Amino acid sequence: MFYSVFLHGFRVFTEAQMPGFISLDCGGEKNHTDKLGLEWTPDDQIKYGNTSKISIENETRQQYQTLRYFPADNHKYCYSLNVKTRTRYLIRATFLYGNFDNNNVYPKFDISMGPTHWATIVISDANTIESQELIFLASDPIVSVCLSNSTTGLPFISTLELRQFNGSVYLTPVENQFFLSVSVRINFGADDEDPVRYPDDPFDRIWQSDLVKKANYLVDVAPGTEKVSTKLPIDIGKDELPPQKVMQTAVVGQKGSLTYRMNLDGFPGFGWAYTYFAEIEDLSPKQTRKFRLVLPGAPDLSKAVVNIQENAQGNYRVYEPGFYNISLPFVLSFKFTKTPDSTEGPIVNAIEISKYLQISDGSFDGAVAASLISGYKFLDWAQEGGDPCLPVPWSWLECNSDPQPKIISVKLSNKNISGSIPSELAKLSSLEELWLDGNAFTGSILDFTGCADLKIIHLENNQLTGVLPSSLADLPNLHKLYVQDNKLSGYVPPGLLNKNIILNYTGNNDLHMKTSGRRLVKYIIFGLAIGAVALLIGFISSCLIIHQRKKNHKREPEDSFRVSSMNNATSEGAQCFTLSELRSATDNFQRKVGSGGFGTVYYGKLNDGKEIAVKILGNNNIQQGKKEFANEVSLLSRIHHRNLVKFYGFCQEEGKDILVYEFMHNGTLKEHLYGRPLAKEHRLKWIKRLEIAEQSAKGLRNHFLAYIVRGTVGYLDPEYYISNHLTEKSDIYSFGVILLELISGKEAISNESFGINCRNIVQWAKLHIENGDIQGIIDPSLGDEYDIQTMWKVAEKALMCVQPHASTRPSMSEVIKEIQDAILIERGGSSEEISRNSFHSSLNMSFLDVGVDPYVSFHESIALPAAR
Repeated sequence: MFYSVFLHGFRVFTEAQMPGFISLDCGGEKNHTDKLGLEWTPDDQIKYGNTSKISIENETRQQYQTLRYFPADNHKYCYSLNVKTRTRYLIRATFLYGNFDNNNVYPKFDISMGPTHWATIVISDANTIESQELIFLASDPIVSVCLSNSTTGLPFISTLELRQFNGSVYLTPVENQFFLSVSVRINFGADDEDPVRYPDDPFDRIWQSDLVKKANYLVDVAPGTEKVSTKLPIDIGKDELPPQKVMQTAVVGQKGSLTYRMNLDGFPGFGWAYTYFAEIEDLSPKQTRKFRLVLPGAPDLSKAVVNIQENAQGNYRVYEPGFYNISLPFVLSFKFTKTPDSTEGPIVNAIEISKYLQISDGSFDGAVAASLISGYKFLDWAQEGGDPCLPVPWSWLECNSDPQPKIISVKLSNKNISGSIPSELAKLSSLEELWLDGNAFTGSILDFTGCADLKIIHLENNQLTGVLPSSLADLPNLHKLYVQDNKLSGYVPPGLLNKNIILNYTGNNDLHMKTSGRRLVKYIIFGLAIGAVALLIGFISSCLIIHQRKKNHKREPEDSFRVSSMNNATSEGAQCFTLSELRSATDNFQRKVGSGGFGTVYYGKLNDGKEIAVKILGNNNIQQGKKEFANEVSLLSRIHHRNLVKFYGFCQEEGKDILVYEFMHNGTLKEHLYGRPLAKEHRLKWIKRLEIAEQSAKGLRNHFLAYIVRGTVGYLDPEYYISNHLTEKSDIYSFGVILLELISGKEAISNESFGINCRNIVQWAKLHIENGDIQGIIDPSLGDEYDIQTMWKVAEKALMCVQPHASTRPSMSEVIKEIQDAILIERGGSSEEISRNSFHSSLNMSFLDVGVDPYVSFHESIALPAAR
């Protein structure tokens, strides 16, 4: 049997070893069969991208020796696969970087399933395969997998696999609205670390071994957990339940319980979770195995008792209880515990958890666009694949920003298109611009009455015939119409001449005006010439004005800045110091007490004895620097918090931008974290770091980031954190970096680019954590004065904060709750209570009260619009 895959309009046939299998070796050169018996086909018919070979030690599989990569531009690059509608499939994409570009720049880009964002691929190790799996019900005969939105490196793909299911194990009530994004699929009691897949699993699902070591993957294993196995066959029942090899192994809690903790990629959120049990031990008549699932904070889920022999109606048969819609946290802790009347401990063979991924409705004009390109399958412009607008538009389209985008511009100039103008174009109700010039279109011009927003129409240099439709004059927004050099005939509709429309119909020998047509054309051309002269005069005048303004440029920024911005700050409580006052207070800036990426801090004392910290900002771009300075002064003037150092005022003279704060004697946060010369014994203890994190997080939650942390921490350079951390994608990401700094004692920011250094600490920490090596990132100066459980809690939350896709990051309230739990543990609180509260928090985070910190006060003008 042959199954086909369309690659940008080209059909590739692969002879599958079983129905519904497609295995694409991206960048491959020839067909091959791997050791599992899977037949791989190269994607050599694809029109876009380039191929590259890689070489990685211990990776011998041919399909991972090559890849296909694409430009890092604003386009998307799609694979389109044939499927059977109303059939369920698993689709899997893998990515092995292997430093193919010799740049050692780890790529980061998006992958989408048609218009639906599937995942953000973030490469953190050149030699590790990143994999994404999705289970879906096909609603159309073609599905598209697209790469786009590269932020670092080049987007690439190693393999693309499609696997067809036969039954309904993955049936859900919402499968028309949600995909299932696979998070974990675990084989318990595995013999080794190798996964179970085809041919043992006829659908080629990958069942990961429970022996694999990675960050927070099946940790906190209960004492007495032992492997059991059998060689006897298991009655699977339904075809799509776990395969024999998976169900023939299990773990048993010999001491009465099985406990695990693990990260769920993509969560928190709602998901699909099922557990698979089979009694594979021969129990005597007096032996019983009954147990319950225990999820902290979810007592209702713990009521049901599992009795496998009874539920599965015998030994060596599968029982699969689960939840098709359950809310789960990112860090899942669960327990199976035996009932009082059970003689044997619990058993588990396999678990499968997926997150619901909402399907995008796609573009409003998606069906019309699909019909349009269907008539031009073999032309390059019609082979871009995917949705016309999402996640990014086709190269010849522009779309608006509606939640369900609409096409507003079609630009198909000089595309060598022949035949009639496609009727689908007249169905694009929001179309504003239409460019079809320079082709070989024949026939008549369409009736565009349904496109009321049309402003510009280019139909010139074609072979169009017939009349110029009078309906064009009824388009309320039309102001440019070009139909020259066609074969049109008849008369120009008067309505087009009576409106303020730029019209060019020259080169149509049989198209005339009813009266004085030639003279009117001359008038139009003369008018255009006059307009051109006026534009030229305007251009010259503008140049003279700009030149004159440049002469006054040096004086203008400071004067306008002072008038428009600083008056607001002084009215809100900030004092305007003179430069001579500050020179006197600092003894002409003699005692330097700190510096950051944006300036230097000096100690000073005012005439009234008040000690101050004087920050002189560095020389940035003048205009941009003054805007930022104005915003900074305005905001600092309005906000007051018990954990923020007082802001006294500012000075702006002789080209200097200066901020004045309360001085504190306990040193900077940086010094307490990273140590000061001859004072490393004063580094902050772990509990103190947690308290700092808690207070800073509260400030962030209320949109007032802790500029300066008081108490034992002392002076913290505000611009250092505002200008570096907060210019990242979101405050949550920045705070995740801070948490990693608190754990490791390493500084993410230096005088080099923040982005590079921040990325380094994230990748460094992620590599250790995902390998289960939490000790590898803990600051050695902490010694053993911490609870390892709190380190895991904070590290895992930090990794959630730096997730590449903003929508997957936690709320700041959730971060605060995790930090507070860690503080409670360090102070000797009940870990069971903490776990219960944390789970409850993750399920109900959207209902949390994130009210303003009672210690925060601010000027009433904070509610008013501020300069940006």
